[in-house]
Amino acid sequence: MQLLIVDDEPIIRKGLARMAEQYFVPLQGIRTADNGIRALELIRELTPDVVFTDIRMPKMDGLELCRHIYEMDERIQVVVISGYNDFTYAQKSMSYGVKHYLLKPVTKPDMDEILDKLFKTRAKGYISLQKYEDWIDRAEQAIWMLKSAELEQLTSEWEGYCLQADMNLSQTKELLADCLKMLSKRLARKSAAVGPAAPELQAGSKAEALHSFGAELKRMLEELELNRSGNYKDPMTEAKAYIDSHLSREVTLEEVAEMVGLTPTYFSSLFKRMTNETFVQYRIKKRIEKAQSLLALPHVKMSDVASEVGYEDYPHFTKMFKKMTGLSPSEYRSQLGIK
Repeated sequence: MQLLIVDDEPIIRKGLARMAEQYFVPLQGIRTADNGIRALELIRELTPDVVFTDIRMPKMDGLELCRHIYEMDERIQVVVISGYNDFTYAQKSMSYGVKHYLLKPVTKPDMDEILDKLFKTRAKGYISLQKYEDWIDRAEQAIWMLKSAELEQLTSEWEGYCLQADMNLSQTKELLADCLKMLSKRLARKSAAVGPAAPELQAGSKAEALHSFGAELKRMLEELELNRSGNYKDPMTEAKAYIDSHLSREVTLEEVAEMVGLTPTYFSSLFKRMTNETFVQYRIKKRIEKAQSLLALPHVKMSDVASEVGYEDYPHFTKMFKKMTGLSPSEYRSQLGIK
């Protein structure tokens, strides 16, 4: 269970976090925020299971935070912390699904009691939206890149998530079918020749559903591989060729990633892993290499060289050229015997 503690008082935040850490069941993660706005940022990033929030805070109070959480994901359980004088105000959060309250000052027994209740009432059949989206992204890239070993690992990982969520058979089948539909749609947008996923998994048990799910993922990858019939172009080769042919303008990582059919995050990671340099480092290197070739041509002006390799600001070009070669453009030409 992941916990987010929201309170504008540093001492109270630390005290609540320390008490939660001492609970007899280890929590997966405990994060803190000093106001409602920061809390919302963390909730979008982490999707915690439980949020403890003070009711009186600057920027965004606890009641407003409860409203936002209820609208974002009503499965997140919220515990409102308030002083005795604020309790009537705090009860307004009931309209946003809040069922748990703590009165200040919160003691260790109070914390243990509320965590006991939360563990007992924790919703079953729940996998966070962030985990779902992250897995879909990685599975899509594994299929698109024809990485069968990586897809097997991701399949095993997702099966583990489903089993930990303690879902019933109907929930499991619905979630797995949804995953397959989402992957089919994403691959179709890439013009991938992959047949649509089955609308429903035919299975009499969770084990059968998970087995069918793995088989469908494998079918997608194998069908894509078969339909490409050896015409698959390595995305890194395509990406580098695209960068090399567009050195005169500011090509972005997002643009190249879209061109090769990968998400920017995955493309950036893959590019670094395959080339041992970042996208930006590679682009600078190729620009300077092309600049060296152009500087070897006596009739080409140095200012035109800068423009040809994407540097409209000549002083900046000079600075980058010297950083990469140890010489200024004019010194480089002189070394070649060109005046």
